[in-house]
Amino acid sequence: MRAVRFHCAHDIRVENVPDPSTMGATQMIVKPLWCGICGTDLHEYQAGPIVVPTEPHPLTGAKAPQILGHEFSAEVVEVGRDVKNVQAGDRISVMPLASCGQCYYCVRGQRHLCTKMGCVGLSWDGGGMAEYTVINDYHANKLPDTVSDKQGALIEPAAVALYAVDRGGVTAGSSVLITGAGPIGVLSALACYAAGASKIFISEPNPRRAAKMAEFGVATQIFDPSDGELAAKIRDLTDGVGVDVAIECVGNQHALNACVDAVRSQGAVVQAGLHVGTATVEPMKWALKDIRIEGTWCYPVTMWPRIISMIGSGKFPVEKLIHDLIDADDVVAKGFDALSDKTGDKMKILINPQITR
Repeated sequence: MRAVRFHCAHDIRVENVPDPSTMGATQMIVKPLWCGICGTDLHEYQAGPIVVPTEPHPLTGAKAPQILGHEFSAEVVEVGRDVKNVQAGDRISVMPLASCGQCYYCVRGQRHLCTKMGCVGLSWDGGGMAEYTVINDYHANKLPDTVSDKQGALIEPAAVALYAVDRGGVTAGSSVLITGAGPIGVLSALACYAAGASKIFISEPNPRRAAKMAEFGVATQIFDPSDGELAAKIRDLTDGVGVDVAIECVGNQHALNACVDAVRSQGAVVQAGLHVGTATVEPMKWALKDIRIEGTWCYPVTMWPRIISMIGSGKFPVEKLIHDLIDADDVVAKGFDALSDKTGDKMKILINPQITR
């Protein structure tokens, strides 16, 4: 079968690999339909291996070269004898986190914090950028007719964003600042809008992405933070106090500190962007403002039914992020290289891993 495999930085290849031939009693073989390129995939391409293991993973045994793809929808082809939640022919969205079920966090229902956590498409024998892959029963979430295959591929990044919104306590009437108009920033804005936020401010220095963000129709105002006046502008628009919640979706210290400056006293700052290095911060400012700093990692694995319901009702239009639909053979030139352009406006590129030519 055809598969997109990561070997090392700037070395992603479309290769022929053996079809999956075995599965456990609680596993299934699925045919991926659409798969998104995630920011994590992009980091691996640019500077990896980071998450992809070079030695056998302690839970899954996987190591590079790794079939990529953890944001995907699929069709169930065959199920193991003990699988009860789906059957052959069902369309599903994949919750890709793999957990041991036995550690301190797993037995307390916090499986996204599993001490041996793996991930389909990053540290698993297979991924969504292949014609077929094997997953566990708990990875599969059946899609209703009201949710398309393409929308199903966007549930995973939507879960990252919605978890950040939840951790910030965004509710009806909240004022929110979101730094970064990349996919997670946009999805966070859409989630805040669905939650009833009254003011949604966006900070984005890339004018093309800022213009794209404006098209979604949920932002109260979009700012270029490069003038250093972001916090003052936010206070002017919030009766001098700042926003209730600030969600950092960039992953750098400047955006994090801007959130701290722009949030009101006893507000919340949520760190959703992944920092790949250290950050210089001012904890005294956190104390003086009596704010909450909320770190987030992935999402609770039980979020899929909730998000599926939100999408199906039209409250969470995740499909607005889709910029291009490409064939797997074009994954590097039209996918990873295109998304590596920091001046571009592309949000989400979906790959069709099935051979259609």
